[in-house]
Amino acid sequence: MIRLYFVDNHPLILEGLQVLLGIENDIALVGKARSGYDCLKFLLHNRTDIVVMDACLPDIDGIELCATIKIEYPDTKVLILSALQDRKYIADILQCGASGYVLNNVDKDELLYAIHAVHAGDIYLSPDIKDAGRSRDADIRHHFPPLTRREKEVLFLISEGYTNTQIAEKLFISADTVNTHRKKLLAKLEVKNTAMLIKYAVDNKLLV
Repeated sequence: MIRLYFVDNHPLILEGLQVLLGIENDIALVGKARSGYDCLKFLLHNRTDIVVMDACLPDIDGIELCATIKIEYPDTKVLILSALQDRKYIADILQCGASGYVLNNVDKDELLYAIHAVHAGDIYLSPDIKDAGRSRDADIRHHFPPLTRREKEVLFLISEGYTNTQIAEKLFISADTVNTHRKKLLAKLEVKNTAMLIKYAVDNKLLV
């Protein structure tokens, strides 16, 4: 049984999804929300296999919500169902861990196919945006300047859970210098916080 949770700011879409998928024998609709924070509250106490969410929510950016879900609940898949077709946005949200991106004008069969593909561990993109997915790896590789040796050292120690002061002691530099390296890493990799920095580094094999 696939446990689905819906997040969308539009009540009619939520109701439509519930009617559309509620009759499927292998799908259980475990809940729905109109905001990202309500979704996070639900996930805190409820096991969910797939969060089907809109890219545009009123209280939290879709990329931030996706990244938070993947960090806090790594076994929960994220499937985006949205009208937004911006290539960079799609590449960014896939980079943050989304397992699929489906345009909201798809029919029921394609949505069901996407849900089952994502649940099986695959990445699913609507045919109209597959070219954005194919360009994703190239976009990521060229998205930032190469890291220096010192930046790689700092990044590795951050991933190991060391504080700025501890990293400074290990590398024989000041804590202020470590903080500068940390800020440069966030800027180069275009992530917002340490959790996203570590996830990006792991996903893109920057710690090897």
